[in-house]
Formats: sequence, C-alpha cells, structure tokens
Amino acid sequence: MNGEGAVEESKVPLLGDHFGPKLEADDQDQSLTKRVWIESKKLWEIVGPAIFSRLTSYSMLVITQAFAGHLGDLELAAISIANNVIVGFDFGLLLGMASALETLCGQAFGARKYYMLGVYMQRSWIVLFLCCVLLLPLYLFASPMLKLLGQPKDVAELSGIVSVWMIPLHFSFAFQFPLQRFLQSQLKNTVIAWVSLVALLVHVMVSWLLVYRLQLGVIGTAMILNFSWWVLVFGHLGYTICGGCPLTWNGFSIEAFSGLWEFTKLSAASGVMLCLENWYYRILILMTGNLKNAEIAVDALSVCMTINGWEIMIPLAFFAGTGVRVANELGAGNGKGAKFATVVSVTTSIIIGLFFWVLIMIFHNQLAWIFTSSVPVLKAVSQLSVLLAFTILLNSVQPVLSGVAVGSGWQKYVAYINLGCYYLIGVPLGFMMGWLFHLGVLGIWAGMIFGGTAIQTLILAIITIRCDWEKEAEKAALYLKKWSEVE
Repeated sequence: MNGEGAVEESKVPLLGDHFGPKLEADDQDQSLTKRVWIESKKLWEIVGPAIFSRLTSYSMLVITQAFAGHLGDLELAAISIANNVIVGFDFGLLLGMASALETLCGQAFGARKYYMLGVYMQRSWIVLFLCCVLLLPLYLFASPMLKLLGQPKDVAELSGIVSVWMIPLHFSFAFQFPLQRFLQSQLKNTVIAWVSLVALLVHVMVSWLLVYRLQLGVIGTAMILNFSWWVLVFGHLGYTICGGCPLTWNGFSIEAFSGLWEFTKLSAASGVMLCLENWYYRILILMTGNLKNAEIAVDALSVCMTINGWEIMIPLAFFAGTGVRVANELGAGNGKGAKFATVVSVTTSIIIGLFFWVLIMIFHNQLAWIFTSSVPVLKAVSQLSVLLAFTILLNSVQPVLSGVAVGSGWQKYVAYINLGCYYLIGVPLGFMMGWLFHLGVLGIWAGMIFGGTAIQTLILAIITIRCDWEKEAEKAALYLKKWSEVE
C-alpha cells in the first residue's frame, strides 16, 4: 500500500457498532436469544438486499426463458441450452473467480484497511476481463461443440446463434461480479438492490418491445439480456466512482497492475471451487440431451433447473452474507464471532429451504405453467418435482457452508472436495442410473444429487464443525499481512 493511502486510512474514524463487523465483548455475555437476534440483524442487513438483488438479476434470465418458451418448444430448448450450458459454464467460472474479493475485501474491511478494497476490485476487473477474452471461443463455436456433445442438430444450431448474440453479456460479468462483491463487502447492499430493481424494470419493458412489438424472436431475447446486464454494470459503477464509496474508492490506481499473479492464483482457486458446483448441473442437462425424446426431456429439466436457480438465489445470498460476516469477524480477530455467524446463517437457511420443499411438494402440478403450455412438458416437470424439492433442500445448506469456506479462505481445499464428490462420484452414479438401470432423467438427476451434492454437503459440514476458529482468526491476520507485503 502506498504512503498516501496509509495516511488516509489512519484518519478514517472507526465504524460504529451498526456497521462494525466485530461482536463487542459484552455481546458474548448476553443470552443466546439476544445474541441470535443481534447476529441475525447483522446477517439480514447483508442477506435481505442480496436476496432481492439476486432474485431480480436471475429473474431477467427467467423472463427471457419464459418469453422464448411461448415462442415454441425449439426456442425454449435453444435458449435453455444457451443459458444453462454456454452462459452457465462461463457464469460459474467468472462468478467463482470474483468471489476471491469476498475473502480479500471482507477481511480487509474487517481489519479497517479500506483503501485496498478499491485496488482489489480493479485487479479483479483486469483478471476477469482477460479470462473473458480466453473464453470467447466458447460463444463463437457453441454450435459445433454442442453437436459434439450429442445435442440435437436443430437445438444446437439455434443455441449457437443465440450464444453469439450473448457475447456482450459475457463481458459484462467481468465488471459486474467484482463491483457487486466490492459493494457487498462494505455493506452497501441497499444500493445493489435498487440498481437491480431498475435493471429488472428495464428488462421487462425492453422484452415486451423487442419480442412482442418488433417480433425479433429468440434473438431479441438474447439482445435484451445484454442490455439489462450492462444497466447493472453502469448503475453500480456510477454509484462507486461518483462519491458513493469515499472510504474505499480513491480512483483508478496503477497499483491494480501489481501483484496480479498472486491475485490470479487466488481467483483461480475461487473460480474452480464455485464453477465445479455450477457446471455440475450443466452436465446434467447435457446428459439429458442424449436421451430419447431429448427435446421434451431438456425442456422439462431446464424448467426445473430454472426454478431451482430462482430459489437458490436465496441460499446464494446466504453464501454471500455468510462469507462477508465470517471474513469480517476473522479480519477483526474474532474467531468466536465467526463461528456464531456460521451457526445462525446455516440454521436460518435450512428453515427457508424446508419451507420451499413443502411448497414444491404441494404445487408440483402447477410448477411449469409460467414457462410453457405444452402438456408433455408439464407432465414431465411434475414427475421431476420430488427431485427438485430435495435438490432445493440440499442447496439450503451447501452454499452457506461454501460461504464459510470463502470467508475463511479455504477455496483451494473445497475445490478438491467438489472435484471428488461431483465428478468422481456424482456424474458416474448419474450415468449408471440413467442408462444402465434405464431410469432416464430421473436416474441421472437422483444419482447426481444423492451421490454428489449430499456427500459434498456432509464433508463440508464435518470440516466446519471441527474448525478451530481462533486459529482461523490468527491465519486471517497473517493472510492480510502477506497481501500487504505483496503491495
């Protein structure tokens, strides 16, 4: 860090109790109910706006898929493949790489090293933009790749056309994800929510204009996603550089180009950790595309994955909230606070997961109405609803435990766990149940969630329960010192 930045930080007043990440000593002596209430308030200050912003952002994808679904089964399959495989592959990697900021910015904010948050974000922009350039062939050659993976020719060709039109969306991720984590780490979550609401309203209006009025079809839906996601980028960027973050944004800095290799290694570990999870369910869709009557199977599974993706925005908000709370507490040297934040977050997310599990079991026949009027697809979705309910229940735990890993800097270890559970156990088991036991998409999905996701969740739970949080707090102090030396 340069001398000017250090002087500026020394003049910054300590944040008050409302924003300060560390539990006060007397909080530790209060009743359990009172402590849960205090921690829940701190958690929901992050999670509440994060749920709203993530739901609105994901709703853009859902609205796009709904518009495409009412154009026809082929259009629904094409936009589903483009969203869930091509964009999903890319989304998972870049989102994971940006989550390195949750560790660095969260712990720096907890240690009151405010100046470095802006530098870290700019480094993330550079690393993610270069990654976007390297991933560009994924969009340019989507059609032949999908055919090679066994997708129906007509679906692969239309998906390839849609993917090319989604290249601007691809590059928006490089800026949007770091901006969101930068603001989130310093508890600027209300701003994220408001910008997301504006982008969603714009998305709905432009969808109506391009699809219904101008009759641009499935290409119009891709154009809409591009426009709406760049509204998110410029909204968050405008707030940041126009005075919304005076403590953490000091303008563009040449320091952003130093320590890039160390930053890339941490980003890569974070990317591998999250993208292995994200790609897991994309593989499920690709495997389903090789079944008989693939178009209906892909449509039904894509509807279920979209509903699952919609609901998982809530656990992912807890992923973000838990990562920030744990990183803040560890950065402030408070291991007990980090442990308590973990317990409260996991318990709250499980309760919400049980609620949605019950909801899906009750309304299983009506789940697909918003996406399609095709009777075969409606029936297929109803048959898959039990697996959807259990997936949602498992996902109420697993992302929160991953948030603990991000807040603690365990990304590299979790990446190995994900690789083993998902790809050495889950995918082979899904393949065996789908083809060898002739259970089709039900067997593929069941094998993957009970063979992969359930085991991975159990391992993460054991690691979290056995964690020595005071040692983690000491490691966080050494971690921040190391990154200060990198500067």
